Amino acid sequence: MSANKGEEFKPGQKCKQSGIYSVVHDENHTQPHEVTCVNGHTFPPCNHCGKGVKFVLTHPAVHIDKSKWLE
Repeated sequence: MSANKGEEFKPGQKCKQSGIYSVVHDENHTQPHEVTCVNGHTFPPCNHCGKGVKFVLTHPAVHIDKSKWLE
């Protein structure tokens, strides 16, 4: 199962698609920023926003461990 560009996730959910995600915090904490998330890992809560943070897939990618070009 994979995710679509623009799909949103919350802390505690499993990452369905490796790639670059925009992390959107509550407006009192910090500006959005980008992180790399790996398929199968759990999205973490923010140390400040807790579960109020969300992760938005901006650029799907294939993790190198899953690359067919390395077989």
